[in-house]
Formats: sequence, structure tokens, C-alpha cells
Amino acid sequence: MTTFQPTPTYPKTQQQPLPTMYDLPSDHPEDPGLPDEFHDWQPQLLTETFIPATYPPEQVLTSKNLFIYYDSQRPSLYKRPDWFGVVGVPRLVDQGRLSYVFWQEGRAPTVVVELLSENTQEEDQGLTPRGQETPTKWEVYETILRIPYYVVFDGAGDNTLRFFQLQGESYKELAGQKLWIEGLQIGLGLWQGTFVSAERLWLRWYDAQGNWIPGNAQQALESIRSHWGIENCLHWVLDMAFREDESLIREGYADQNLAV
Repeated sequence: MTTFQPTPTYPKTQQQPLPTMYDLPSDHPEDPGLPDEFHDWQPQLLTETFIPATYPPEQVLTSKNLFIYYDSQRPSLYKRPDWFGVVGVPRLVDQGRLSYVFWQEGRAPTVVVELLSENTQEEDQGLTPRGQETPTKWEVYETILRIPYYVVFDGAGDNTLRFFQLQGESYKELAGQKLWIEGLQIGLGLWQGTFVSAERLWLRWYDAQGNWIPGNAQQALESIRSHWGIENCLHWVLDMAFREDESLIREGYADQNLAV
């Protein structure tokens, strides 16, 4: 189980001026775009359903493809996860973060998800050489940021799902197809269903009762259904109990009667 520390004050005071997100935006001309639509849709579902029970919404941040700057000694270095979630930081800073600057935020992400693609699958799985001048993604997550949970999902291929937890100095792969984060009272697993009109296997968060957490669209649909359920019950009572449809009253209080 991972222990989470109290919320840091933002922005953190530095003894020497360091670049901030205004100096280090999430924009680089050499970075390729998303390889397919799945890389856009899957992070959206993760964000919609990531609702930790132990933190208020204003202290929960999720993001896709936001640059994480991790080394204050070499501030131009960054990694760009497909999706990450972090708790204990302000949800909003100004009009929205331009990047996630580790030394400014004072807290690393709690969980990172990488969606495998042909160009990144080796680095995402820790198969590229380590100890180079520029740390690999795996090295940054494991030894520099020390992110407690790392998830790799081949959603565009054979749907292989792997969970890693930081234990001691290194990541250890967890068995099974579900991840439970005790400190957040939230879990992650594979859900077969329809999202953005696509029927397939998706990564999705679930609650302590094992129920899939509804996304924004599902919440809206359930709200509409609930509204019309109440509306239909009301009109059934007016019709059956008060014989509203048979009423011939057209004078006096007709306006009020017909408006119900």
C-alpha cells in the first residue's frame, strides 16, 4: 500500500529561480502526433472515471500527453505519458496547466498509463538500453519520479495488460488483470463495452464495490432517465388518481390546471 503525503502548497518557493510551466510548455515540433484514435479515446475514458474516494475533486488532476518535466538540473528534459493521474495537487492552476513541472508541483503522479504503439512499445516496456545520457521513460518513472503504479496496455493490438508497482527501488509486475490502489480506494481493470460509439475492451476505473465508475456521458444518460421516470410517474398519478385527462374544466383555473 502506498502512503500519500499532505497536499503541498502551490507554487513551491525555490531558493533559486527555476523555470516554470510558462517557460516549459507541452509543445515540441519533433514530437509525433497520436498514432490512432484509440490513443485519444482511451485517456478520455480514464479521466472521466478516475474518481478517487479519498480525495476531493479539486485535488485530483488527470491529463493525457501533458509533458512532465522531471529534472531541475536539466529543465529541458521531459517525458510525455499517454495518461497520468495525480492526487494532492490543485486541479486547476490559472487557466489550466501548460505542462507538469515536478519541482514546481512538489508531487509525482500516482499512476501512469502507457498505451503501446509500434514506435514506443520497447521504451514503454523498459526494453531500451538504460544508463544513457538521457534517461529512458522507465528510468524516469521508476528511479527519478518514483511513480507508485505503472500500467502498460496494448489496446491497439492484442489487449495485453500489465501492471507494475514500485516496491523498494524497482518496479515489480503484479499478477492478474485488475489493479487496486488502496490509498485511493479505486481500481483499474478491463471493461467490455461501448464508449464514443466503439464497442471493444477498455481500461476503466471501478469503485470499492467492484462497480464500474460511470463516465460523463453515462451520468448524463442516467440523469435524463431519472428525470423522465419521475415525470412519467407524476403524470400517471394525475391521470389515474385525479382523472386529469377526463377533466373538462376550461374556465376559472383552467390555465393552472392545464399547466400541471
